Amino acid sequence: MPKTRLEAFSDGVLAIIITIMVLELKVPHGDSLSDLQPLLPVFSSYVLSFMYVGIYWNNHHHMLHAVKRVTGGVLWANLHLLFWLSLFPFATAWMGENHFAALPTGLYGGVLMMAAIAYWILSAAIIREEGAGSLLAQAVGKDRKGKLSVVFYAAAIPLAFVEQWIAQAIYVFVALMWLVPDKRIERVLSPSS
Repeated sequence: MPKTRLEAFSDGVLAIIITIMVLELKVPHGDSLSDLQPLLPVFSSYVLSFMYVGIYWNNHHHMLHAVKRVTGGVLWANLHLLFWLSLFPFATAWMGENHFAALPTGLYGGVLMMAAIAYWILSAAIIREEGAGSLLAQAVGKDRKGKLSVVFYAAAIPLAFVEQWIAQAIYVFVALMWLVPDKRIERVLSPSS
């Protein structure tokens, strides 16, 4: 099966996720800067989640460039990833509306962790289909950054119930760690490297 339908569907779902998140931003009932202050938690959680969706879109895009064909297992693994990403709007809104309270902050980390695990499962499904010598397998290698992300999320979840700002700092740190597109796949695909 060609990968174009998988790419198009995934791009559409990610666009809808971003649209739903931005629709959660409510316009203040005033025209001064002080009217924006109560919206800062909602806006900052939106910015963080927008970064995460952008990171997933970018890395998913690069990953699919290394794919030659798509199987049923890859389709299901991709749907699994999209499921967890589709929970971003809910987790983002709940966390922002409740000013980063412990439970919403912990749940946000849980969604981040499950999305990271789902991304790893998708990568493993592609590598299983295309073989250990595939372009993706060469590019990903041991995927230390992906595994480290899951460890950080797993640490942040219980920390959300102790000090929410520490969990938030970890979420921001992991996003910054991934903000630069994953060049491993570009290097493997580039004939000049």
